[in-house]
Amino acid sequence: MIEPGWRVEAADGSEAGRVLEVTGDSSADIFDGLAIASSLFRKPRYVPAEEVEEIVDGRVRLRLDRGGIERLTDFEQPAEEDVIQPETAPVTSRVETGVTTPSTRRASIPLVRRILLWFGLAGRR
Repeated sequence: MIEPGWRVEAADGSEAGRVLEVTGDSSADIFDGLAIASSLFRKPRYVPAEEVEEIVDGRVRLRLDRGGIERLTDFEQPAEEDVIQPETAPVTSRVETGVTTPSTRRASIPLVRRILLWFGLAGRR
């Protein structure tokens, strides 16, 4: 439902950046979080799904104030082969997957893609 390029707002409604990437598994209806850019050249930050307060077409409002957004960790794209298990999956399945699935990270979102998304010139992949 959330798309790259959407506006991201802090809890007080002030602009906090733009959505760069949505993490999760859309085929299994799993929303894990967002990669957001608070400025054009700053490293993207990761916003966990539980910090999203409201989603409206073209806009995402966070539960975090500006200070909370500044304390977010840098975003690292998950490896293509990572599998996210829903919390409703049996615990043994989640544990086994976590143990057997290699977790290598890819490079962060390329600068050119960030620039295009920032100015609304790029859509989904």
